[in-house]
Amino acid sequence: MEICCVGGFEEVGKNMTAVKVGEDVFLFDMGFYLPGVIELQEDPNVEYTTRGLRRVGGIPDDRVLDKNGWREKVKAIFISHAHLDHVGGVPFLADRYPGATIFGTPFTMKVLDSLLEDAHIHISNELKVVQPNSTHDIKNAKGNIKVEFVHATHSTIDCAYIALHTDEGVFFYALDLKFDNHPTMGAPPNYSRLKEIGDNGVKLLIVDSLYSGTEKKPGGEKIAEHLLEDAFSKAKPGKDKAFFITTFSSHIERLNNIVKFAKNTNREIIFLGRSLAKYVDCAIKVGKCPFQKDIKVIKYRGQINSILKRIQENRGKYLVVCTGHQGEKNSILDRIARGDTPFKFHEGDNLIFSSSVIPTEVNIIARKKLDEKLRRIGVKLQADVHVHGHGSREDLRETLELLRPKHVIPAHGSLEQETPMIDLAKEYGYKFGETSHLASNGKFFDF
Repeated sequence: MEICCVGGFEEVGKNMTAVKVGEDVFLFDMGFYLPGVIELQEDPNVEYTTRGLRRVGGIPDDRVLDKNGWREKVKAIFISHAHLDHVGGVPFLADRYPGATIFGTPFTMKVLDSLLEDAHIHISNELKVVQPNSTHDIKNAKGNIKVEFVHATHSTIDCAYIALHTDEGVFFYALDLKFDNHPTMGAPPNYSRLKEIGDNGVKLLIVDSLYSGTEKKPGGEKIAEHLLEDAFSKAKPGKDKAFFITTFSSHIERLNNIVKFAKNTNREIIFLGRSLAKYVDCAIKVGKCPFQKDIKVIKYRGQINSILKRIQENRGKYLVVCTGHQGEKNSILDRIARGDTPFKFHEGDNLIFSSSVIPTEVNIIARKKLDEKLRRIGVKLQADVHVHGHGSREDLRETLELLRPKHVIPAHGSLEQETPMIDLAKEYGYKFGETSHLASNGKFFDF
């Protein structure tokens, strides 16, 4: 078994790993990395190209696979979940692997369809929708190779850990990882299957180590639900006060909880923004949007400005869920703060950030500027009404105990963020450089 750590081993984003078993190569994830762009740009005129994304480091540099002939041997591409740092690069890279079938869960594949449509790109790859907790034979692969999608909890729906079962042992891909035992949508992680896979023998684990240096558990979505309830109770907007809330557009479970509390305000619930419309539409298409009849979704600029004008004139009638939690350029909140819409925030208006600031410099600066503008106006801000989707050291300990892999490679972060996972592995007898390994983008391993 050979590995190429293509991307996501030096940063948060552009996740991609290649695994070679015999003469067959399998790819795991193809993600975006565009600092400051957490969701696809709100501006419909923005078009990305493979060349342009490579120039800014926005997609994994998979050309490393050309150097040793791996590219022509790729049999399948597996996508773990619908976040852009895992699926966003597929429209721009899949055509380099024309014979490879792309596998993903229903919501993930609907999001991929939407990304392809937005980019006006057609790919020739066969697209195969698979259910969580399912196993599949790999077409044309030599040897006894199966891929298994094991149900996982994270900050979007239909997430999976991916296990590649080979004669060389199991390659286990745990990006992203979080153990939520009491989700408010869907089932807890499939612990029993994780243990069974561990009992059968895991050769290599590549694991989300973003918070490997943090002992404190991030908390499950039940915690976020209580935080939201408290934030709504503190808002108490009057009839002349606007009420806005923003969160990650792909976080369907969070949006469901937001709508639950928003209904108690007796306001009309409006979703504003292209990315919100995209993910909600994908959830509806796979039958996993329980709140679809309770909201009105508006995505086009003219319609958005029209409804914002109505909200400006009747501020107590509406509750608005919108894009812009990172201060992203051209998001709804950014445009309002710039004075680029008919709606203007007034002193005493309410705004809840059911999100955290993703810790890259461009996001930190953008949010700081947005918050300063809104606070000068006198908007009542409630920030960090949120729990994140990445496991801490306790989750990672449990992962090692369940899977008991022979080798461990931390991923999904900078060297500084991944190094604590190496220290944690020492607790379980792993030796750095022998059974635990730090990778860099483009690095090859031979196990």
